[in-house]
Amino acid sequence: MYTLQYISFLVFYYIYLNIEKQKYCILYLIKKMVRIKAKDVRKRVKELKNIIEAYKKEHPKRERNYAEYEKEFKRRLRKATKNLDNLISESVRQIKIFYRNKDRHSLSLRKRMRLILVKELTEKGNRKTANMLELYSMLGGTDISYKTVERLYSDKILELALFNLLVLSLNKRGIKEIDACGDATGYSLTITKHYSSYIQKLKDKAKEQKLKKKAFVYNFALMDLESKMYVCFGSSLKSEKEAFDKAMRMLQIIDVKIKSIRLDRYYSCPVYVNQFKEAKVYIIPKRKISLKHGAKWTETMGEFLSDTIKYLEEYFKRNNSESGWASDKKMFGWKISQKRDDRMDMALLVRMVWHNLILIYK
Repeated sequence: MYTLQYISFLVFYYIYLNIEKQKYCILYLIKKMVRIKAKDVRKRVKELKNIIEAYKKEHPKRERNYAEYEKEFKRRLRKATKNLDNLISESVRQIKIFYRNKDRHSLSLRKRMRLILVKELTEKGNRKTANMLELYSMLGGTDISYKTVERLYSDKILELALFNLLVLSLNKRGIKEIDACGDATGYSLTITKHYSSYIQKLKDKAKEQKLKKKAFVYNFALMDLESKMYVCFGSSLKSEKEAFDKAMRMLQIIDVKIKSIRLDRYYSCPVYVNQFKEAKVYIIPKRKISLKHGAKWTETMGEFLSDTIKYLEEYFKRNNSESGWASDKKMFGWKISQKRDDRMDMALLVRMVWHNLILIYK
């Protein structure tokens, strides 16, 4: 039997070892931080234009085989359409609805899901969709008004089912821990303004709208680099920042862990970087950089400074987000036809769902 003194010695020795280990870790971090100076980071940022030009020459953009891309896209879309009913059934299986008679819907939840998915994919207005139901496999011979189609976009139960379908698409590909990239785009609310040309004129000023009459709805999404699927998203009529914050709130309720993330220069601020404490963050620093914003920010700047080329290789994987938006706008167009805020959010959710459904079968 061990004596009480021997047991006490073991306990205190264990505590001592842990303290020494923590001291070593703290000293290591301090030494690492001491080597990084703000003026060195600023100097590297000034040199960045030449570094990026050299990097792009060494890493030329790959040419896409558009004929092969279209062929593959059609195959995946057919597969997604063919399996849509099974996926819808799986996504609504756990939803139990208790209606009062006056709240009972004329269409079942499955039919409402089919209708809104088909409607958004074919880019038709509410009236056109109501009048063209016979072309959509009759939808069980249902005859409805355009108002019924319009109200789908403010149906909270339908929104829940679509969210389930989005999560289901991630589960089908086994997405649990990801290397991510994030970016925002804008969908036009009027045919007179196009987002890409508008943002090139105003740069970061176009990231917020202060006018009473809004021209765009901002949409931010995080993408998994391996599967190219959207993990979470957020939209806003006010600013790109608000869309980002909504996406982060959605990320908290989805069982997906971020290992690394790449964000554009708009997010090159400590307030964004420090949100991803357990993930590696790749951003391009702004000119007036400071290191007085905590260990995570300093660590990120240290990685940028120590091996800038390797850092840029990771950062430019962010271009996958831009490719994703381009693909979505090719499929759905660059305009949102809904007028109410909640209905715009629903339209964007449907587009996120379609993006993922097509990639289940990649």
